[in-house]
Order: sequence, then structure tokens, then C-alpha cells
Amino acid sequence: MIYNYPEQLLADAGVMVIEHADFDGVERLSAVLGAEMLSTFDDPSADVLGSCAGIEEIMIGEDKVIKFAGCQKNEACTIILRGSGSHILDEAERSLHDAICVLVSAVKNHKVIYGGGNMEIRMSLAVDELAKTVEGKQSLAIEAFARALKQLPTIIADNAGYDSAEIV
Repeated sequence: MIYNYPEQLLADAGVMVIEHADFDGVERLSAVLGAEMLSTFDDPSADVLGSCAGIEEIMIGEDKVIKFAGCQKNEACTIILRGSGSHILDEAERSLHDAICVLVSAVKNHKVIYGGGNMEIRMSLAVDELAKTVEGKQSLAIEAFARALKQLPTIIADNAGYDSAEIV
């Protein structure tokens, strides 16, 4: 945290400062910039100072935020969620948390997680094989269920903006 007089000296020298930053914010900033947190400015060496290519203050909605670009370490980031109501923001935050958990799990386990309708296609193939072993009207119902399962990956691809006819 930098207060009035040191802040004025730095501003006069063209150095941007952040006033009244909380400890979590300072830790995140340290992780992004590759800097060490210092309690004094007696003799900061170049290896404890972080760097980035650009800093700018931008407006997001009615709030001002500071954007750091071209950071040295990039060990932290901020995702800003905006929405029309708290219910939508809560759901967006939950969905984002789920997606990040899947990514972390995939990176930690070094395994590939098949998605995007893979499970539905596999079930459809199994149900289709079952339909070949059953006779009469039951086989028609089983085949219809297999076709319905094949529609789910098509819907997923369409919702993602892909050409479902080519992908599925």
C-alpha cells in the first residue's frame, strides 16, 4: 500500500501506483508480474521486481479496473462476470467453476476426457446392436431410442456453433 507523499512522488515520476490494495490483490499481482512482495524499498534488486508490457485503467460497465498486459509470469488471472441479475451471475460462476475444475482435473491426471456427445454415440451404437437381436415391435422402439441418442451430439454441436452434419 502506498500513501499520499510517496504516491505523489511516484506519480510525478510517471509511475502508476495502486492505493489501498488488499493483501489478496497484492498476492495475485505478485503472481502475475513475477515479483516478490517487499516491506521496504531500501535496496530492491531487479530480480525481485516484476514487469509487464502495459498497464491501463479501463472501464467495465460502471467500474474502473486496472488491466495488466504482457505479464512476465501469468500465474494468476481475473475473470469478470457480468449479468442482469444475481441468479444469472451465480449460475455463470457455478458453470465457470465446473469448467475450471474439469480443466484442473484433466491437467493433473494427464488423461483425456472424451466429451461433446461421445458417451451418447457409444450408447447409441450399443442400443442399436441390441435392436438387431430383438424381434418385432420392440426392435423398432429400441432403434428409435438409438436414433434419439444420436441426436444429442448433433444438438451439442449445433449449440456450439459447429457444423453438426460434418462433425457427427
